[in-house]
Amino acid sequence: MAASLEEKLGIKAELIRSSGGVFEVRRDGKLIFSKKKLGRFPEFDEVERLLGAV
Repeated sequence: MAASLEEKLGIKAELIRSSGGVFEVRRDGKLIFSKKKLGRFPEFDEVERLLGAV
């Protein structure tokens, strides 16, 4: 996903390891996607669409 974000949107992604099944995407401190809140992983290209809209 990191490579895809960089290629499609020019965004440098940073993976921050965690535990407990947390998967969140933030941009400039703003929460863009949260597996914990939604109870699911993002759909194909969902993160790219959300980041492109920001």
